Amino acid sequence: MSLKDTLNDTIKSAMKAREMDTVKVLRNVQAAIKKVEIDSQTELGDTAILELLQKQIKQRQESLEIYTANGREDLANKEQFEIDTISQFLPAQLDEAELVAIIKATILATEAQGMKDMGKVMNAVKEQTVGLADPAVISGLVKQALTA
Repeated sequence: MSLKDTLNDTIKSAMKAREMDTVKVLRNVQAAIKKVEIDSQTELGDTAILELLQKQIKQRQESLEIYTANGREDLANKEQFEIDTISQFLPAQLDEAELVAIIKATILATEAQGMKDMGKVMNAVKEQTVGLADPAVISGLVKQALTA
């Protein structure tokens, strides 16, 4: 079952359970997927949808930080609910040790010598970890590995 089908089934279940907040969040995600599909004139696969979900979560995390810093707990709680709702569609995230192992293997495979090869390493690692890790975390670990 594709990720898009899972999303549709979850929306149907939430509608039957009258969880309108969940329905609203998932429909927004569905609309974002549809917008990208229309703009690119292609149907998105699971990996592209995972990337889009990560972007959606990142946007909400940035908003959450702003709301929390400004004392708007009501809006912060709403953003946290949306993050939790969207996160259920992402696979379990890799821990730092697993990421470091993937990065080291990729550096050896690509024969990267230093920071000049960061783009090559990042692209290879991103392909292996789509939806499994935050790209910002990956970037920081790749920088550490290439400068060490």
